[in-house]
Amino acid sequence: MPAYRYRAFDAEGRRQNGVIEADSAKQARAQLRDNGLLPDQLDEVAGDKPATGTTERRVRKVRVSRADLGIVTQQLATLLAAGLTVEQALSALIEQVGKDSVREVLAGIRTGVKEGESLAKAMERYGEVFDPLYRALVDAGEISGELPLVIERLAAYAENVETFRQKTLLAFLYPAIVTVVAVLVIGGLVAYVVPQVVQVFEQSKQTLPLLTRMLVAVSDIVRHGWWIMAGVLAALIFAGKAALRDERRRLRLHTWLLGLPGFGYLLSGVDSIRLSNTLAILIGSGIPMLTALRAGSAVLGNLALRQALDETAQRVREGMNLSRALARSKRFPPILVHLIASGEASGRLGYMLERAARQQEKELQNRIAVLTGLLEPALIVVMGGVVMVVVLAILLPIIDINQLLTKH
Repeated sequence: MPAYRYRAFDAEGRRQNGVIEADSAKQARAQLRDNGLLPDQLDEVAGDKPATGTTERRVRKVRVSRADLGIVTQQLATLLAAGLTVEQALSALIEQVGKDSVREVLAGIRTGVKEGESLAKAMERYGEVFDPLYRALVDAGEISGELPLVIERLAAYAENVETFRQKTLLAFLYPAIVTVVAVLVIGGLVAYVVPQVVQVFEQSKQTLPLLTRMLVAVSDIVRHGWWIMAGVLAALIFAGKAALRDERRRLRLHTWLLGLPGFGYLLSGVDSIRLSNTLAILIGSGIPMLTALRAGSAVLGNLALRQALDETAQRVREGMNLSRALARSKRFPPILVHLIASGEASGRLGYMLERAARQQEKELQNRIAVLTGLLEPALIVVMGGVVMVVVLAILLPIIDINQLLTKH
């Protein structure tokens, strides 16, 4: 049964928003009138993709915060663990959720489930809310029949991810503020202050020093040619996106990025944490290794690492254990390989994968702390150097004039 997002007015003229289910828009309006509401706007709830075998739906993107998604995941885990079906759990959540955006998403998912879709497939319509990792884990849980346990572990994982994300954002907050302030200050000096000051010296018809002339040229480019630079930048971005639609080019780019000193380690570290958490949730829930590896491949953002994991899965399918197969790829951190080998030897692979994820998170946080610690003074030095050049470019003509006056 389709769901409709409505805006209506009650008998006292107060506006009300919400979501209602009905066979058609006409029936939805009739239900609203029966409830004493006067319909003003009615839109069918839709996601990014229409359901297979259904009519095309109006696309409407909905934004749900990570905090709200974490709360909904925890509540869904509780309801499924209590023995409710997916449809019943979604209905209960729709009744108790306070935010219209969250209620709209849940209603759209319930509509897809009622039409015969799996929960993961219904979530696929809302790709801006449920990322590939979330959908891959839900899909693996449905395939294995361990959906309640997987959702429960997914709720804990979502909480850990949000904590890690906030720590990372806080680590880069100060360098970002310094960078923005530096760009604004330098831009103001070059675009406004320099032309005003230099204009005074140009009226004296005195030959300006080379550094001053160079700064004036840069100022003219910034003031009069900014739209050309913006157009060139936009064209480069468009051409880059068009070129990266080819998977082979993306694979070469991702492989090159992994080889960059420092930055490559951060990229592989983020994906390794995702992989460790995914495998920990799925294997800890009793899901077969190959199914877990397939889900793990879906959550990796780097194509080179995804290709390496696919090759690992093929080796595991042929009888090799996971640690040896990962070691053969030479793409993943040694700590991950060693902890997996320890888990396989002790029969506690799920637990060791969780430890691997936590260990890698701590190590990545330490690397980020070192990086930001070096970045902050470097930004200050660069900003100070640029400001010094601007000041020198302004002072040099003054010094020349003083020297001329002294000679005369």
